[in-house]
Amino acid sequence: MNIVPTARRAIARLALSATLLAGLVAGLGSAAFAVDTKPGPDADKQFFPIASYRVGPYASAGVQIWAAMIDYLRYLNEVEGGINGVKIVWQECETEWTADKGIECYERQKHGLNGAPVAIYLPNGAPAAYALTDRAAQDKIPLITLAYGRTEATDGRVFPYIFPVILTFYSEASALVNYIAEREGGLDKLKGKKIATVYHDSAYGRETIEPLKLLAAKYGFENIQIPVADPGNEQSSQWRQVREAKPDWVFLRTWGVSTPVVIKTAARFGFPVDRIIGDVWASSEEDVLPAGEAAKGYLALTPYPAGASFDIHQRLKKAIIDTGKSDLRDTSSFGSVYYNSGLTNALIVVEAVRIAQTKFGNRPITGEEAQWALEHFKLDDARLKEAGFYGLTQNLELTPADHEGGGAVRVQQWDGKQWKLVSDWVQADRALLRPLIDAKSAAYATEKGITPRDVSGQ
Repeated sequence: MNIVPTARRAIARLALSATLLAGLVAGLGSAAFAVDTKPGPDADKQFFPIASYRVGPYASAGVQIWAAMIDYLRYLNEVEGGINGVKIVWQECETEWTADKGIECYERQKHGLNGAPVAIYLPNGAPAAYALTDRAAQDKIPLITLAYGRTEATDGRVFPYIFPVILTFYSEASALVNYIAEREGGLDKLKGKKIATVYHDSAYGRETIEPLKLLAAKYGFENIQIPVADPGNEQSSQWRQVREAKPDWVFLRTWGVSTPVVIKTAARFGFPVDRIIGDVWASSEEDVLPAGEAAKGYLALTPYPAGASFDIHQRLKKAIIDTGKSDLRDTSSFGSVYYNSGLTNALIVVEAVRIAQTKFGNRPITGEEAQWALEHFKLDDARLKEAGFYGLTQNLELTPADHEGGGAVRVQQWDGKQWKLVSDWVQADRALLRPLIDAKSAAYATEKGITPRDVSGQ
């Protein structure tokens, strides 16, 4: 069989089909196939995506975070008329705290909602935060990762669109050591002391190994590292190691179910709970209530302390809680650690839009404009008092070279029923840590072929 004529006839038919299709398109007009560029009904509003996890193993934390964010955004709309007159719209997308679904939600929400643009995206989880690093830079949408995510993203020269605001795990380690020094009578009193870190054996848990090594060398304390395999339901072998090492303090870097297991196991082995200091992700009511009486006296670091006595809570109670408009299903969680973390996240994104408006006008803000605002971000006592967040959120100042700012925690103690603050803001030694961060960001830049920005004149 001669296939050449057959092939030629097939090609001719394809060419005719293409010609007919082109004519059809011309006849219908370009509007039939063009993307609709008309402004949507919410083009005059600001869109805040909420990448939530109301289902899955971490839902008990998530439901309070999203409730706080929604309560604050609703309060701004109904009481303050939005952000300088710009009303806010929001929409949730369920991630189940996974990278795959986190990426899916980002792709779905990054283009805005009914014409309302996205200024900032909160991945709300380490898996999504790491997975979205390159996409955010390409799309020019800043990511905020408060108290989680890439520590090296502090270096804005390499990570212009990632902002690990307020607290990185490096700063957390330094603030912990500075708090212990306060308790021991000064940094010079750390020499010869033993600090054991019981940590979740994951990228999250291992994040403080390097800064603690540096701090131990500088101050002369013994640095003991004890990993706990996920999920951490059984920890007898780890606490035998603790008992044998006889540390003066234990730094607890666990997550989820492993935290109350630590507290109960420590009590069983006779280690005093008031010498255990939990990290940010081991500092909630959900971490201590399952441990019962064993948790009484437990200490924890937090950049958003528990409590409903801050001024913003009084405003929310009057306008949102007491009027039945809260997103909280159980209002006993009003003022919980996770609720207050949601308020802090919401404050940062709202204030970034507010700062951007000082340059670009009182209108909805784009990602590029929000990136400028975040690199010129400042929250001082006066603004915190005006917003109602004084005492709940620390002072924060960001620059093109420094995307963390703050670097402080407060220490709270569980009294068996509620958290009580036992310290003012404890500041990390960020200058000491910065060379470690720069080395880590430089390695990332080399791996990805990134030329760091020159921000010396900014």
